[in-house]
Amino acid sequence: MALIKQIRQRTGLAIGVIAGGLILFLLGGDLLSPNSSLLNSNQNIVGEIAGEEITLEEYSLKVEEFKSMFQQRTGRVPSESEMVSVREQAWQAMIVEQVFDEEYEKLGLTVSNAELVDMVQGKNIVPELRAQLVNPQTGQFDKNQLISFLQTLETADPAQQAAWAQQEKLFAQSRLRIKYDNLLATSEYATTAEAKLEHKAANTIADASVLFIPYYVIPDGDVKIEESELTAYLNKNQEKFKVGNTANLEYVSFSILPSGQDSSTVIERINGLTEELRSADNDSVLVSQNSDLQNPFVTYRPGDQLPTSLTSNAGEIVEGQTYGPYVTANSTYVTYKVSDQYEGTPRMRASHILFSTEGMDETGKAAVKAQAETVLSDLKANGNFALAARQYGQDGTAQNGGDLGWFAKEDFVEPFANAVYAAKSTGLLPGLVETEYGYHIIDVTELPKSTYTKLATLELELVASDATRNEAFRNADSFAAESGNRNEFTENATENGYRVLQANNVDATSRNLNNLQNARQVIIWAFSEASPGEVSEVYELDNSYVVASLVSKKEEGEAKLEDVREQVEQQVRNDKKAAMIAEKLAGKTTLEEMKAVFTDAAINEIPDLKLNSSVIAGIGFAPKAIGSIFGLQSSGQITKPVQEDIGVVVGRLNNLTPAAEIGDYTSYQAQLTMAGAQRMTYTIMMALQDLADVKDFRYKYY
Repeated sequence: MALIKQIRQRTGLAIGVIAGGLILFLLGGDLLSPNSSLLNSNQNIVGEIAGEEITLEEYSLKVEEFKSMFQQRTGRVPSESEMVSVREQAWQAMIVEQVFDEEYEKLGLTVSNAELVDMVQGKNIVPELRAQLVNPQTGQFDKNQLISFLQTLETADPAQQAAWAQQEKLFAQSRLRIKYDNLLATSEYATTAEAKLEHKAANTIADASVLFIPYYVIPDGDVKIEESELTAYLNKNQEKFKVGNTANLEYVSFSILPSGQDSSTVIERINGLTEELRSADNDSVLVSQNSDLQNPFVTYRPGDQLPTSLTSNAGEIVEGQTYGPYVTANSTYVTYKVSDQYEGTPRMRASHILFSTEGMDETGKAAVKAQAETVLSDLKANGNFALAARQYGQDGTAQNGGDLGWFAKEDFVEPFANAVYAAKSTGLLPGLVETEYGYHIIDVTELPKSTYTKLATLELELVASDATRNEAFRNADSFAAESGNRNEFTENATENGYRVLQANNVDATSRNLNNLQNARQVIIWAFSEASPGEVSEVYELDNSYVVASLVSKKEEGEAKLEDVREQVEQQVRNDKKAAMIAEKLAGKTTLEEMKAVFTDAAINEIPDLKLNSSVIAGIGFAPKAIGSIFGLQSSGQITKPVQEDIGVVVGRLNNLTPAAEIGDYTSYQAQLTMAGAQRMTYTIMMALQDLADVKDFRYKYY
């Protein structure tokens, strides 16, 4: 068994999840599974990064590496849907290696061996390890678990040691990325002049009246458009109409959902098994042998949620009683039997806010205690505990509002456990509780309960029978065999009464065809093998067999007029309508006179329009119109007609309240600097990828 699984068994925690978190930090993304028939193709280039071609073999090796890491951290093989993420992570890793490693080398950024040791077992253990090696009840980091984990490496086989070495490599890559991002983020700076502009934009307010004239006031039939105008517009605005690899398909779907007979069979079986369960002496054996659930016999502790399909139908449950069968939202039939209820170890629920004192001297501890007492006083005066926990909490529970969940007394260190179990009612404990970890503010949310429930669950899935699936496949296979081209495809569908569905502008990386999920095989066929007019073989999807016909496909690059005619016509038509509206408004000096020209126009009163707005209430996105209003010199003036995507806007300035001068703009400087720093990581990543001219052809293979 994998090393990570051994570690999980020894520590009770999935250490390997760390690798996944680091991968997502460094990368991110989503894709799909290989088409094995293409592995021997001569066209085995899956992309380019910084001018270097990436072969299918290179990419497949990287995918296997990430797949192996997935198995190490979960103890299982990834599902097909999980492989989507695995493959995308592998691709992004190759981009990072090509692009960022060169940047690190230029800047001389490194992670020394001593630094790496400190990261995994020293005084500055990486957050990924600290977040995983915690007591799940207390949320406290447990260094003993880390020591136990590292000691397992001494007896691990070479392959398992290599897995940890790969994880250490990820730690190092993560640290390099942090150094690089911080180097750039801390270089972000906002000047006082920028801060003044930010203050002005946020606090300059106009009282305005806005006339909105939608384009539909002029009928489309009144606008004549020449072919040459469409061509000229497209040539001038090509950047708006870049097209990717897309295809238009038609397809016929043959359902393999359960039939009425399948449903009757399952109902008959669940009813029979329910009667057996009602009188059974050994409930666990019966449900283990017959239930489709992996763990059909479960003990629910105090605080554990019983299945909603039981509680919503049965109300209060009684030991020895059988409930069901019920139909669940997942199209399963389920019956429950309360096999046993007994009194056991009490469990209760509480939330806390930890003010850590680890590694501090007495002076430091005193300062922390004073802060904790101040927060406790604020909370006693009707403070929001969850909000305070998120603000002040210094352990893994902070992000959950300090909630510790349900726990037994022995799950906690003695001072904490004694304090919470001594509570006679729910609510805030009156004083701080000190433990070896620091000072705790505690809110008791549920008093101790001790009733345990053993529940036997008999669940049967409603799935299509072999007979149903075989009938659907025979129909699909016959249809595909008789449809040699698109014309025959259409004729045969009409003759047999099959509905032909269209999927237009399907992206090369899509996974779905309209509402058909996991249709990647069909899309790969369309982009890698098929020519327009061809008909596919039968493809099996989640709940149907599909036969498709490729209507057309487009290559990535500049758009041709026939590809984007509808969008170009709309833009040209709107431009012409805007000019016609402006012409009809010429000579009118008030908004009211202008409104009289168009009965469908409307005047909106906007008393609090801000300079930094981009949306006008009741109208929509109109940044040019807003800029024109604030560009007016005096009250009563009106703007020229402004063309926006939504229509034509004319504004009148009724009153302008300039932003008041303030003595200190540092808060605005800080806001701008922080916003810039937060954007920096993403901006740099996108910029480097653009410079590397990344080309992705994986859609032909995955």
